[in-house]
Amino acid sequence: MFLDRADAGRRLGEALRHRRGEPGLLVLAIPRGGVEVGCEVARALKSDFDLIVCRKLPYPFNPESGFGAIAEDGTVYINPRASIPLSEEEVLGIIAEQKREIRRRIDVLRGGRPLPPLEGRPVILVDDGIAMGSTMHAALEMCRRQKAASVTVAVPVAGPYSVREFSQLADEMVVLESLPDFHAVAQVYAHWYDVSDEEVLALMERCRREW
Repeated sequence: MFLDRADAGRRLGEALRHRRGEPGLLVLAIPRGGVEVGCEVARALKSDFDLIVCRKLPYPFNPESGFGAIAEDGTVYINPRASIPLSEEEVLGIIAEQKREIRRRIDVLRGGRPLPPLEGRPVILVDDGIAMGSTMHAALEMCRRQKAASVTVAVPVAGPYSVREFSQLADEMVVLESLPDFHAVAQVYAHWYDVSDEEVLALMERCRREW
């Protein structure tokens, strides 16, 4: 359905055109996969753009899956639908490990800068898709805690459950595709790959040059 993340971002930007010119609008992308999508959305809306760093809390026996997420301000979201066959000590260890990775990503991908103040600003949260939704939950809760004026969740693809859930939790939910047999974000991209730190930095530099 999408050639790649840039294609998805351009199409998502078109779907959000009604937000163009909104005072104080800030697009926040969840790295790494959401960065190219977010760049294209911010370009279409001529808005401010930055990265909000969130990390999945992965199962040690299956790192591709997880039971929650943590945002850069320490907001922890535990997925109520997830099974957690782990001890409290193991859970706390996973949280500590992801806090370290968040700090590393802030240092590397954002140059150690804090996020701009969110209070009173309309925020659009962007990722390349929502599977379980834990990282988006953590990002949304962080924006609420930081008193953003409004929070929009905008993604190219999400499952029907996530669409219903975030339509209730966010002020606005914008999703281009929702498949009844949705299993993974990658299934709607012709060209899918894991994004590196270097590619994120190159994308951010290109965004700074272009607007």
